[in-house]
Amino acid sequence: MADDEKKPLKHNTEQQKEGGGGEYGAAGGGGPPRPSYTMPLKSDGVKPSLASAGIYHPEDERLIRGRSGSLHVMSENVDLLTRPQGKSAGHARAASHGNLAPVGPGIGGTGNMPPRSYSISGDGQVSYQSPLQMGRAELYEMVPFMAVPGLQKKERNLSRAFASYAAEIDVLEADQMNLKATQRHLSAKEMELHRSNANLLMLEELEAEKNLVTIPLIFSVIAASTSQFLVGYNTGVMNAPEAVVFPGHSTGSWSIAVAAFAVGGPFGAIFAGTLADTRGRRGALMIVVWTFLLGGLVQAFALDMVSIIVSRFIIGLASGSSSVLVPIYLGEMAPPTLRGTLGTMTQFAMVIGILIADVLAFPFATESGWRLLFGVTPFLAVLQLLCSPFLLESPRWLLGRDPESRRARFIIKKLRGLRYDQEVETEVSHFVVASQKQHMETDDRVNSQSAVMEMFSDKTVRPFVVAAIILQMAQQFCGINAVFYYSTMFFDGVIDNPQVGTTIVGAVNVVATYVALLLMDSCGRKTLILWSSGGMFFSCVAIVLSLLGYFNNMVALGGVNAYVSFFEIGLGPIPWLIVAEMFDAKYVATAMSVSCQVNWSCNFCIGLVFPYMNKYLGPYSFAPFALVLLGTFIFASLELPETQGTTPEELQAELVRRNSNVVYHNMDIEGNYNVPLDVEWRMAMDQLKLEEEEAMKSGSYNYGFQPIGSSGPTLSQNVAPSSTWASQMGGNAAPNQTQPTISEEGGDAKSMNY
Repeated sequence: MADDEKKPLKHNTEQQKEGGGGEYGAAGGGGPPRPSYTMPLKSDGVKPSLASAGIYHPEDERLIRGRSGSLHVMSENVDLLTRPQGKSAGHARAASHGNLAPVGPGIGGTGNMPPRSYSISGDGQVSYQSPLQMGRAELYEMVPFMAVPGLQKKERNLSRAFASYAAEIDVLEADQMNLKATQRHLSAKEMELHRSNANLLMLEELEAEKNLVTIPLIFSVIAASTSQFLVGYNTGVMNAPEAVVFPGHSTGSWSIAVAAFAVGGPFGAIFAGTLADTRGRRGALMIVVWTFLLGGLVQAFALDMVSIIVSRFIIGLASGSSSVLVPIYLGEMAPPTLRGTLGTMTQFAMVIGILIADVLAFPFATESGWRLLFGVTPFLAVLQLLCSPFLLESPRWLLGRDPESRRARFIIKKLRGLRYDQEVETEVSHFVVASQKQHMETDDRVNSQSAVMEMFSDKTVRPFVVAAIILQMAQQFCGINAVFYYSTMFFDGVIDNPQVGTTIVGAVNVVATYVALLLMDSCGRKTLILWSSGGMFFSCVAIVLSLLGYFNNMVALGGVNAYVSFFEIGLGPIPWLIVAEMFDAKYVATAMSVSCQVNWSCNFCIGLVFPYMNKYLGPYSFAPFALVLLGTFIFASLELPETQGTTPEELQAELVRRNSNVVYHNMDIEGNYNVPLDVEWRMAMDQLKLEEEEAMKSGSYNYGFQPIGSSGPTLSQNVAPSSTWASQMGGNAAPNQTQPTISEEGGDAKSMNY
């Protein structure tokens, strides 16, 4: 380091208070005074850049200056403790502006505990976090606050990338420390072994969070999944009872009743953002539940087709709001490593809802039972209301309104199963900083015109927006909801019992969703879209040919099932997943909102038009869908970018770029494996074991019993032990020391004689 780069910190010679460890109590008990180094603050209270200027200690230079894109490591055998200015964790990963005081090796100057890890960013912010906490902070910042099916691969790749990144820093630091201690670098074999151990340990810790599912999180998942179940249920519930609900209605009135569901959907999606921002995620979900209850009651007690249409519109409002709120709510409640899994669960809840609607149609799709079929919606809504006391508010929403929110901290403690306030504050900092990084401090801009125009005006983002919109249109105009809305009508005359065909399609839909989950981990998104659109195209051709009489009618049934299966592996989940993968985290919510509007609008068109297509096109009713699928295949092959997910190596390079101005200190992954309390406990147990071994060697160890003599001691409840008695009970009595005897008269202890 050049002399002009060495900028010693201001040296203070104030005496530390005896027994208090100085002003902040960082040095433990009394002892000689320790110097402190104060970083002068700018006028705005922010420290000047430490990483760029370099920190120089008069006795030892401990900064490895890095260049852009390189790893920065700072190895030292002292720990810098910081006194935060205020309690807020919302202005940095840990509030950290103040005096920096070097203390003895270890935390609190104990001398035996490992030095505390921390990092200093280019703007002078100090973050006191273990390597695991740093990794979780990166996951929070890079995984969007959305529970989207298929995010698991991205989550795993991010965990692997940071584990490798942190292990590399650990190896560099270990090599520097070994060079300082032994005047030699680590060998290639030693570095590889150290890197492998650190990598596996870090990855294991990051992935362990998947297994930590608390009761409050389970209730949140159940409540949210029930709403998505109702979305699926009401998608399929109108399929079977057309002939028994107010017989004599026209085709137009029934198609309007079915399509009214999709009319309410986009309006519900629009209102959901405002409700979530003003009433909170929990409050908005409760409004959705009450809306489901109202719409379900109107539908179950409908007086005529007009009542059915009104109820379908109300239920559509609730379904559209649920489609927006549930991914946001679960994404903000769950840790980053669980968001993809929970998104997949809500997807399963929706397709299972479609299947249950088909199954319940067998006993209830009758003139006397159709009201019970519609009554499932208000019944489940009532169950959700009964579980509402266990439903927690989103901590991210609370912290966005007030970074000091005690309620948010209480909720985080329950959600994550934390025990200590320090752990809670670390989690709070993850939430706040990740929200700031994703430019989502408030959600009022999600549906705003400025946010949408910002995406379209950015030339690098515009192609992704166009691709997302085209895929959403293709998802609906391929005709999938024509199957779920009208498969009973379609199968009428094709097979003996149309309801059996509809139920088979629903079951295949569930199985195909699971297969899609497996394929999304191994196949590219573009590849799945191509297979999906191509397979659905040939399925449509087979359906048309079988209806024209070229094949048996069972081929039409098989073609519909193949059509649904190909949909679920590609055009079903990928248009939603691709939004989370193509866009930066700050654009995800806005892009998802735009996609939802387009999807519901196209859904309405299909629900309204298909009965007329089936009536006037007859066997060619699936031909328009085939044309849409052919166009989708051509677009995907020529224009759609591959977004399978960045590889761990590419993500690691991205981490290096993002943190190129950060200096890391004491990045000892194995040494930081346990929290300080665990380290103290382990050290105490090791010390106790050592003392016991020494006592065994000297013959003074107390194995838990004493030889019983004729005048052995008699215990008494009122004897106050002397120091000798306490010493003997502790195992330190001399071998030839006389055993104590207790004299008793009248049952009372009078004296203790030796």
